[in-house]
Amino acid sequence: MNLIASQFAILILGVVFVLMGFKVLREYERAVIFRWGRLARGLIGGNGPGVVLIIPFIDKMVRVSLRTVTMDVPPQDVITKDNVSVKVNAVIYFRVVDQERAIIQVEDYLYATSMMAQTTLRSVLGQSQLDDLLSKREQINGDLQRIIDQQTEPWGVKVNAVEVKNVDLPHEMQRAIARQAEAERERRAKVIHAEGEFEASRRLADAADVISRNPAALQLRYLQTLVEIAAEKNSTTIFPIPIDTIAPFLKAWEKKVEP
Repeated sequence: MNLIASQFAILILGVVFVLMGFKVLREYERAVIFRWGRLARGLIGGNGPGVVLIIPFIDKMVRVSLRTVTMDVPPQDVITKDNVSVKVNAVIYFRVVDQERAIIQVEDYLYATSMMAQTTLRSVLGQSQLDDLLSKREQINGDLQRIIDQQTEPWGVKVNAVEVKNVDLPHEMQRAIARQAEAERERRAKVIHAEGEFEASRRLADAADVISRNPAALQLRYLQTLVEIAAEKNSTTIFPIPIDTIAPFLKAWEKKVEP
């Protein structure tokens, strides 16, 4: 009876031992397995995903997520190339592409990537002018992504994108930029007004040239002006009559009065 109980207990322990070796990995997870401290693969299922069988108490498994990680880069104090002190923060998107290097080559790939993003942010923005930082955001994002990705590639980490979010300027600089923008708008308004005056003067010169070649056009323009004046709410309208218009009538009157 004791023998049967012992065999049953051993069987239960064996089943428990085997079940302890079964691990289930999701589709976005991979396993890094160490057997006696050396890199190994699971007895069943390799490194996942799905069911992976390891040797309990001998193998140590580390789960690594392959999903894209969104990480905020804390605000950094940056002095631009033109000696303007600004505070800049960003967001970085990255994911693990080689789970073994992410665990073996660096102690904590999340912390290491964050530190690399912070130092690179200060370095790259420190070599840029303030105007470039405000207007060439896409180019700066591309430079940050390329540099950080080169640094994290040995860790098996791929940086997909880096986006500069906010650029906080000192109040004095904000007022200076506002004055500069206002002066630029005034300059554009004056240029547009001057261009309009120049175009109008050219049109007037062309019109005067046309009228000078055709005196009848001057008379028509004169009559049109009279119509426009008469349209106003005036009780009395006084306008001169050209001598050429009444000259025939004067000549006829002179002939009649001659003896």
